[in-house]
Amino acid sequence: MWEWFVTNGIWIILAVVAGLGLFLLLKRWARQSIEKLVPEGWQEQLRSIQKGVNWVITGTGGVILTLAVAAVIISRYGIDIVPALEGVGGWLLEHGILILVIILLSYLAYAVARATVPRLVERSVTVRGKGRRAREELAKRTHTLSSVITPTVGVFIGIVAVFMVLSEVGVDIAPLLAGAGVIGIALGFGTQSLIRDLLSGFFILLEDQYRKGDWVSIAGVDGLVEEANLRRTVLRDFNGTVHTIPNGEVKVASNYTKDWARVNLNIPVAYGEDLERVMEIINRVGQELTEDEHFGPLITSAPKALRVENFADSAIEIKVLGETKPMQQWAVTGELRMRIKKAFDNEGIEIPWPHIKLYFGESGGADLACKSCAHISPPGSKFCSNCGGRLGS
Repeated sequence: MWEWFVTNGIWIILAVVAGLGLFLLLKRWARQSIEKLVPEGWQEQLRSIQKGVNWVITGTGGVILTLAVAAVIISRYGIDIVPALEGVGGWLLEHGILILVIILLSYLAYAVARATVPRLVERSVTVRGKGRRAREELAKRTHTLSSVITPTVGVFIGIVAVFMVLSEVGVDIAPLLAGAGVIGIALGFGTQSLIRDLLSGFFILLEDQYRKGDWVSIAGVDGLVEEANLRRTVLRDFNGTVHTIPNGEVKVASNYTKDWARVNLNIPVAYGEDLERVMEIINRVGQELTEDEHFGPLITSAPKALRVENFADSAIEIKVLGETKPMQQWAVTGELRMRIKKAFDNEGIEIPWPHIKLYFGESGGADLACKSCAHISPPGSKFCSNCGGRLGS
């Protein structure tokens, strides 16, 4: 075989050059055909596979061309290279083909992982809402998770392929495996906090516990999520302070703005008020707020008086609940408070404040509390120290 290779080296060179030239001419046509026949979603993955095939074909042709040129040049000087070529050829037939198969299968496995992992991730994650924003959020989360899973799978495939190739060329991989195990244990102890952060971040993103733009409470900090990645979460609180929290520290995540939010108020009124009338006024104000041009679109369920919540020291508290769009509960709550206060003022309903009545013992026959202004005067006073009115009259 190798004698024929040396004898026909010139023709082999011409054939390889012609084959590579034809391949380069047909490559563009093949790419255009793939773009027409294959769905757009698969074209990116097929382009990466096509690059690998191009590299294999070009590399194989280059090796054959180099061997043919070397054979022709050496044979011109009368050197017998057939025994050397037979030795090299025997090793290639015994080991080289298997090594090439290992490399090709590893590359194909990685290409399949790159093509399938994003779709598997896209099917496993969920997003809130519909429309363009939901699609963009789904694409963002899919890209984030895929960018972690795909390289991890690629590293695993690469390590397996390297050990298989080393075993094929005669290298004893047992010491390498033992050394890799020791190194892995050392790295595991040294980077366990980092690994914990990455794993926690992965599940936070996968389960959609919170995302950028949500208002959350994590690790004892309340704030707006400005960034959420695999390693850390960045919050900005009401004071503008930025807090960076490793995801491994997130034990409980409280999301105030997921899907919807709630108006939750306790409205105090005096004990002497008609509670049915008070609740009717509150419901009327809530309905007017829902019909407002500016605040109406922010409300999904009109605020209503739900029940008598508590008999407090100075007032009866009415529970008021309503639902809003995420991040809008504070604006709606503030406007509702202001409108209820105005409505109560117009209707003469008292919102009491805490007060304490003091008693200093005997007052010499006169009440210490002025009936006109309710001011408490010192013991023994006959006239109010605030308004001058007679005490006890």
